[in-house]
Amino acid sequence: MPASTSTPGSVAYRFLRVDLSRGCVWVERQGREFYRQHMGGRNVILNTLLTEVPPETDALDPENRLVFALGPITGVSVPGASRHSVGAKSPLTGLFGESEAGGYWGAELKRAGWDAVIIQGRAARPTYLWIHDDSVELRDASHLWGELTGPVQEMIRTELGEPRARVAQIGPAGENCVRFACIVHDLNDVAGRTGLGAVMGAKNLKAIAVRGGHPVMVVDSEPVAEVARWVAEETLVPGGEHHRLHVWGTGAMVKSKQLEGHLIANNFRDGQLAGGDEVDALAIREITDHQMDRCYACSVRCKKRVSVQQPDLAVCSEYGGPEYETLAAIGSNTGVTDVMAICKGHEMLNALGMDSISCGATIAWAMEMAELGILGKSQLGSEDLRFGSSGDVLRVIEQIARREGI
Repeated sequence: MPASTSTPGSVAYRFLRVDLSRGCVWVERQGREFYRQHMGGRNVILNTLLTEVPPETDALDPENRLVFALGPITGVSVPGASRHSVGAKSPLTGLFGESEAGGYWGAELKRAGWDAVIIQGRAARPTYLWIHDDSVELRDASHLWGELTGPVQEMIRTELGEPRARVAQIGPAGENCVRFACIVHDLNDVAGRTGLGAVMGAKNLKAIAVRGGHPVMVVDSEPVAEVARWVAEETLVPGGEHHRLHVWGTGAMVKSKQLEGHLIANNFRDGQLAGGDEVDALAIREITDHQMDRCYACSVRCKKRVSVQQPDLAVCSEYGGPEYETLAAIGSNTGVTDVMAICKGHEMLNALGMDSISCGATIAWAMEMAELGILGKSQLGSEDLRFGSSGDVLRVIEQIARREGI
């Protein structure tokens, strides 16, 4: 790869292009006018799909593009802004597919001097991409294929000798092209929606590891510092939005939704659930080892890290912890009020690489179909699928990711 001509600013004006079929990478440089027209990750993704992917292309075809794209302030020390977009033609809808993730991966890519990674083709064998500033390499991932996200991250970091490398990857669900497979960044930051993990799996791309060593510069740093100070101060104000997120994350919404009568329950059939108000951030804080974590340069720290060490149940904090969407999707929407089981389900979803919202909604729908007799013994075999059964939910999560059973 050619060296960059200068230290990257908040926009590097260059994309990394990857053709997995040919096994080659190259730099595509962009001018200021392009960014005037296509500011932000979603615009870059949409422009790429509209100009390079024919409408009739199947989402799992090598000609589909998988795009990781950053905004102008990704990697700048603005609290709440360390996000990046991932997009492709969606295997779930056949339409424009886009999802976002927070955390550190996007900031690391910006520090490496890139605004986007655009991937086409399909590798002949399992592959992962290693980006270290201007050095870019396609590496064999055959030994990683079939593994859960946690072991894969550890193996990649050890293999590269970079314990702080940021890793975006798919789990077995993406490898098996489950249509709501997701892309997991650093085990806890997930581009969850629209099935982009299946696109990555169809390309035989297991992971993208990134390490950057350049500071992200801005023209005027004082307004950035002023915003950072304001958010940090607001985080300490009891009752404020930032303080609530800092203490509880988004899971505190469950109790209010139960009181208001629009909790997501039993495949959206009901607005309240007996015991539903016990499935929230307060319960997680009381019965698990729990702490709050943050994304890059953000003082709010609204992300859970949940650990459970019991003889019959273990949950690893590396996979984070369930927020409102997951608490509702695999909890109240399936009738499950066992907080420990929901924490375990969250861990499984991140380890297998599957969107908690679509997965929970699918399981809840199947539960109602079984309850109504539309799914009978001929489809279910000897298995049960019952509202309120945490065992059924955890079993089916594993089965879906591996395309087994119903």
